[in-house]
Amino acid sequence: MRQVKLRGSGGLLADDGLAALTAWRATRGLIRMLLFRVYRLRTAGQERLRASGPLIYAPVHRSHLDGPLIGGLTQRRVRYLGKEELFHPKPLGWFMRSIGTFPVRRGEADLDAMRAALGLLRGGAAMLVFPEGTRQPSDEIGTVFDGTAWLSAKSGAPVLPVGIAGTREAMPSGAKFPKRTQVAIVVGEPLAPPTGSDGSRARRPDMTAWTATLRDALEDCQRRARALAEQPGRARTPMRDLVP
Repeated sequence: MRQVKLRGSGGLLADDGLAALTAWRATRGLIRMLLFRVYRLRTAGQERLRASGPLIYAPVHRSHLDGPLIGGLTQRRVRYLGKEELFHPKPLGWFMRSIGTFPVRRGEADLDAMRAALGLLRGGAAMLVFPEGTRQPSDEIGTVFDGTAWLSAKSGAPVLPVGIAGTREAMPSGAKFPKRTQVAIVVGEPLAPPTGSDGSRARRPDMTAWTATLRDALEDCQRRARALAEQPGRARTPMRDLVP
C-alpha cells in the first residue's frame, strides 16, 4: 500500500506543534463550556469513548454539531474525516487540521484519505467515521457503507456505535445558526473487528454481514438516545460526569 504523507508541507494533517495543540485544546474547552451547557447534554455510555488504543467512533450523522459534541466527551485527540471544501482558504485548512480533521474527497473512492486513516489507527489513534456518510433527515438509519468495516478489519480497531438525538433539530442541513434544544448521546458496546467465520481475514461477505450488525447497533443507540432526549425535565448529565 502506497505511503501517504501525513504531516509537514503538503501533508494531510497539521504538525503537532504548540500552536496546533493550543488550537485543539481551546476548541475542546469551548465545546465543553458552551455546547454542553446550551444543549443540556444528556449522555449514556460516554466512558467507552475514553478507552485506550486504536478505536473507531461510529456515530449517526444528523448535524454539523455531531462531531464536535462527541470529540468534547473525551480527552483523546480524535481524528476526523472532513469534506475537502472545509479546508479552504488556507487559514481555515490549518485550523481544521489542527483540531484533528483531514480532508476526504466526496463522491469518489479517496484512497489517500483511507490510507491516512488506516495509518493513524495503526498508530493507536481514536478516529470518528460517519458510517452513513452524509447527514440524514430523520432518526431512521440511512445506508451504512462498508468503509467502517474495512478500516476496522485492516487496523484491528474496535468500533463504538453512537446514537445522537436532538442535533438535527438544533442545526438541520442548510441552517446557518444553531438553536437551543435538548441533545442526548448514547454510546453502545464496542463491536469487535470483522473476521471470517473461522477467525481468518475478513472478506467482502464478512464485512457486509458485519455492516448489517453495525446498522442494528446504530438503530438501538439512536432509539435509546431519542428516549433519553425526550425524558421530561431540564436535567442534564452532571458536568463532573462528563469530565474524564
